[in-house]
Amino acid sequence: MRAIEACRTAALGGHAEACDRCGAVRVTYNSCRNRHCPKCQTLAKERWLQARRAELLPVEYFHVVFTLPHDLNSLAQGNPRVIYNLLFRAALDTLQAFGRDPKHLGGDLGVTALLHTWGQTLSQHLHLHCVVTGGALATDGSRFIAARPGFLFPVRALSQVFRGKYLDALRHAFDAGGLTFAGQTDPLADAGAFTTFLATLRRRNWVVYSKPPFAGPQHVLEYLSRYTHRVAISNERLLGLERGIVRFRWKDRAHGNRLKVMDLEADEFIRRFLLHVVPDGFVRIRHAGFLANRSRKTKLDHCRSLLGQPPPPTETTTESIEALMLRLTGIDIRRCPFCRRGQMDVIAILRPPLHLPGDAPSWDTS
Repeated sequence: MRAIEACRTAALGGHAEACDRCGAVRVTYNSCRNRHCPKCQTLAKERWLQARRAELLPVEYFHVVFTLPHDLNSLAQGNPRVIYNLLFRAALDTLQAFGRDPKHLGGDLGVTALLHTWGQTLSQHLHLHCVVTGGALATDGSRFIAARPGFLFPVRALSQVFRGKYLDALRHAFDAGGLTFAGQTDPLADAGAFTTFLATLRRRNWVVYSKPPFAGPQHVLEYLSRYTHRVAISNERLLGLERGIVRFRWKDRAHGNRLKVMDLEADEFIRRFLLHVVPDGFVRIRHAGFLANRSRKTKLDHCRSLLGQPPPPTETTTESIEALMLRLTGIDIRRCPFCRRGQMDVIAILRPPLHLPGDAPSWDTS
């Protein structure tokens, strides 16, 4: 919260610029670069997407969503790292198990998984978005096995296997002393109560949703741009703050995505926002199968060869912030906003004030 409050203010320092034609001066303050800040993710998202463009294959892609029951929300608040890691592990293991099964494909899928913890009203909604290749690299590397057009795996079977893998892993975490219990979850510290809790979860229908395949590889990136570097709420959805009440727009999914307005007391709004801050160092975008980081380049090159796809062009330079902003927004950030003819040049570096005792010197979590 300190990072978001200080973002683009004098608290983080900045620089002064002057126009080389009209002499106008502009002061620009630094960003906090915290990954939970609504103002600091656009450039990070675009650079991430640029890196992913080179990885697209000429195959169908599917969108599969794995959702945890809301019964786990309280446990997740006290154990976010454990609960989220188990979500990644169970979902990715489930997809790989189906992909390697000869009855389905018989090879390694390519999967990109993105953690989301929120719903439209900032309530807890723990789920994993997975972009999955509509085919797999054969285990012996001899061929690329295409999925049936328009179909990947049976959703009901995915749900059952996912539930079993998750609950088995959660049981193991409990037995190993890897869970913390406090507040309303304190009774679950008892082994008998925890066993009953797991039995209740096992009787639930766990939601796994598979959307129709994307219209083409180019649409995969269009989809990814909506999910990769988002925070719980964007600035565009905020309508105002009046008398301690925050007003924001939300989509009512249960009623045809109708746009509605929600009013929340400021304290409750902040509480909900903070539910979605992930632990320090937690990786919320992960890759698996032939897209796993350690072997991605070699296996992708092999997939391209099997599919007859030429290699992507090699990028020799990283696009500058100025060029990136011009391409994305059409705005030349170096052009003088006053005379519209000159260029803005840095004339002074503005140092941030000394931090108070106990304050962290930086909130960069990018």
